[in-house]
Amino acid sequence: MTVGLLSDLQVDAALSYLVAFLVPTLDAVFPVLPSETAIVALGVATAGSIDPRIAVLVALAAGGAFLGDNLCYLIGRHYGPWANRTFFSSARGAERRAWAERTLERFGARLIIVCRFVPGGRTAVTFTCGAIGYPRRQFVPATATAGVIWATYAFFIGRLGGKAFAGKPWAGFLLALGLALVVSIAIELARRVVGWRRQLGESAL
Repeated sequence: MTVGLLSDLQVDAALSYLVAFLVPTLDAVFPVLPSETAIVALGVATAGSIDPRIAVLVALAAGGAFLGDNLCYLIGRHYGPWANRTFFSSARGAERRAWAERTLERFGARLIIVCRFVPGGRTAVTFTCGAIGYPRRQFVPATATAGVIWATYAFFIGRLGGKAFAGKPWAGFLLALGLALVVSIAIELARRVVGWRRQLGESAL
């Protein structure tokens, strides 16, 4: 991420609104797209502004996340075999889907919200919800909640980094991205610990 690109992502730039909405939307279907990085960058770029249009950027990011999650659900619902080959053909992908199926049975909507912050977890969970016929009436509000929490968090982390390094946007961006990475790692470790404890409990029976 260059200083030049960060300077382009201002609150009055059309590019900012496109990035805020499109990247989180497409990231659900193409997980290689860095949606969290994009929203963090928007937070860094607008750190010195109190323009009320910042709320529009956050709303677009949340809306894009919500739309992407529901698109992934529909893909799982209607194109399960194809999507399974596309997203989960590797051993790691198959492991993520198996984990998503098991954990959805136990935690439901809470898992959908938490996995918005787990690397690769968003696609695995939303696709699996569609593939196994998870109820839409529960899926839709869960993804709406997840989108709002995630967009607010990512934008806030970016603004925090931008304010900490005013005048050095690249440094603020690196700090914010590092903080976001630490949070993602912590959530992933917590997920693994819960999984290990559950396996130990089942093996003890």
